[in-house]
Amino acid sequence: MDVVKTAKDVANAVEEKVEHGLEVAKESFANVASHLPFANLAKKGSDAFRIEIDLPGVDKKDIELQVEDNILTVKATRKMKNEVKKDDYYLCESNFGLISRSFVLPEGIDKEKVDAKYEDGRLYITLEKEESRKAKSIAVK
Repeated sequence: MDVVKTAKDVANAVEEKVEHGLEVAKESFANVASHLPFANLAKKGSDAFRIEIDLPGVDKKDIELQVEDNILTVKATRKMKNEVKKDDYYLCESNFGLISRSFVLPEGIDKEKVDAKYEDGRLYITLEKEESRKAKSIAVK
């Protein structure tokens, strides 16, 4: 039994398994990421932040927003169904499922003044700063 050859074979087998595991993990993460809704975050002036989330195919009544501690969670249920009925075939494609996205809120956001508007498949969330944290102009006398 050649110890060096056996060690090389074991090392090669382990390397192949690790590479395969990395490929599987990469595919899994890509699959999860493809189901997350796209979101844009922007600062709106010095007193507010805005989050825009793409939720095509979601009905407004199926959207839920929740603020707990410093985390804003957006949940939505997508219920899309595309049916084609012809004489010689039937096609039904559907996309059902829960979509969830969470955001850590910056310090000083007024949780009572979170505003959300849904329009044309896009959710607009405005987060205002607490009054004590808003920028104030001071007049020079």
